[in-house]
Amino acid sequence: MPTIVEEIRPDLYRAEIPLPRNPLKATNSYIIRSPERNLVIDTGMNREECRSALLDAFDQLVIDLTRTDFFVTHLHADHVGLAGEISDKKATIYFNEPDAEILLHDNLWALVCRLTGRHGFPAELVDKAIDSHPGQRYSPKEKINFTMVAEGDLINCGDYEFYCVHTPGHTDGHTCLYEPRKKIFFSGDHILGDITPNISSWLDEDNPLEKYFMSLQKVREMDIDLVLPGHRSLLHDCKSRIDQLMEHHQERLVEVIGILKAFGKNSAFEVASKMTWELVAECWDDFPLMQKWFATGEALAHLHYLEGEGKVAREEIEGIQVFALN
Repeated sequence: MPTIVEEIRPDLYRAEIPLPRNPLKATNSYIIRSPERNLVIDTGMNREECRSALLDAFDQLVIDLTRTDFFVTHLHADHVGLAGEISDKKATIYFNEPDAEILLHDNLWALVCRLTGRHGFPAELVDKAIDSHPGQRYSPKEKINFTMVAEGDLINCGDYEFYCVHTPGHTDGHTCLYEPRKKIFFSGDHILGDITPNISSWLDEDNPLEKYFMSLQKVREMDIDLVLPGHRSLLHDCKSRIDQLMEHHQERLVEVIGILKAFGKNSAFEVASKMTWELVAECWDDFPLMQKWFATGEALAHLHYLEGEGKVAREEIEGIQVFALN
């Protein structure tokens, strides 16, 4: 089946790269054509279905990979997966340093395994979760020679001038692209229209939700007419969507406080099991394993935010981090 490719602006296209058996359904890969060098923003996972779809999109647009560079918004497999596999050896692959340090970590999944157990995720499920985690299965298999970019860096492609905008939250290094003359914003997973970006962390001293709120506020002050997200539909009212996202997380914070008030000391896994999720399941025990994983990480991000606000305290009981209201 041919890849769905649509022209959004002159020489700017969106290709839907399918994510089989994944609730995200597809990754939006953006392709900018230029007489000198083309630019591809995000690639999909390192799996055959994504590779075939992206190559088909290139064929439809007559993209010469020997004249094509890549920009990756963040480290998740559905965005970076094919960047090293499909690019020409002379291509420039733009990426951010904080996410590169994680992606290139020699013992990343061993570290994740240890941290996950500290927050109440059942030991008998940790190895199984990591084995089925898309980041472990579909990320690049070889280390990539990235070209690092940071806030304010400029990337030119044809008639487009893209400025890098650091937007930590979804990941610590998440970076968007902004075209100020055309008021176009490539948001990666920072702003999504049909779904809420996952804000989660397993690191004890991290506060990704606080960073996310600050990043949203920074983008809210920018002059944007069109948001091109990493998944699902395009957005034309950036400020309203940002307000909705901030309200969503404020409601989550209230919910977490209510859980701790009702049940006392709880691990992040226990808090997640009591939160409200938009998932068709009778109870927490029926949740798919990976959804439990992402839910626990999100619960932990909200607990860390409340801890930073002084509303929640943390202690360790028999090797498990538990949280309670101050």
